[in-house]
Amino acid sequence: MTAVQLEPGLRRITAPNPSPMTLEGTNTFLVGQRDLAVIDPGPLSDSHLAAILAAVGHDQRISHILVTHSHLDHSPLARALSRATGAPVLAAGDSAWGRSPAMQALADEGLIGGGEGVDPDFAPDRALADGEVLEADGWQIEVLHTPGHMANHVSFASNGVLFSGDLVMGWSTSLISPPDGDLTAFRNSLDRLLARTDRVYHPAHGEPVTDPAGRCRELLDHRAGRERQILAALAEAPATPAALTARIYTDIDARLLPVAERNVLAHLIDLVERKLAEPANSLSATGQFRAL
Repeated sequence: MTAVQLEPGLRRITAPNPSPMTLEGTNTFLVGQRDLAVIDPGPLSDSHLAAILAAVGHDQRISHILVTHSHLDHSPLARALSRATGAPVLAAGDSAWGRSPAMQALADEGLIGGGEGVDPDFAPDRALADGEVLEADGWQIEVLHTPGHMANHVSFASNGVLFSGDLVMGWSTSLISPPDGDLTAFRNSLDRLLARTDRVYHPAHGEPVTDPAGRCRELLDHRAGRERQILAALAEAPATPAALTARIYTDIDARLLPVAERNVLAHLIDLVERKLAEPANSLSATGQFRAL
């Protein structure tokens, strides 16, 4: 694990946590020449911590530790890196921060679980405000609240580069697993990014996205297509998220079907909120839904 130079003042180290959800692993970014901002320290890994520290030159220091969101493949190493460097951990909030009232109600009712795994102990040293600009020697980084994949998800923008976390990736669509994932918020975040002019996205997994606007539109179109499939299936008969997933996702790795089911659930909750569908009984991850 060595740092790869992406452009002046920007390097990437990929954590050793490959999986169907993370591709080759979590990308950790080092921004700056003297004062370094580390974006997404990654999972608990002694070797990855060592690789990050080894990338710091004798005339450099890690001054900021930034976390896009608190899933287990992004945030757990932040505290160990902070202890090793003295740099503060900065993020939007803890793992329960930012949920909409509807999603909090679902969490209170026990509709939780699935997905990538939430870091339950994560807490930043300071919460980042939307639109805040962080500064250090030679760089500025703008904070953008971009919920959807997770309520506390933020993106970071600097010098035409957007660090998009798990919101926008080139190799895969983003997992939206309620109550932390919120499809309505996801669409709104993509619309927000479409209004910007960033030249490249660096996601937390996979290679850079070199056509940011095109990729955002693709993701929105993809979600619209999934919605049409779900509504068409519900028009024929009520169905559970699992049954809908088996019907719609016919060409993916079987290991990803539980993840796909969480995405279907996110669509169903969004449709219920918009009064296009309703649960046959109470709202449940395993219950039936019907079209309205």
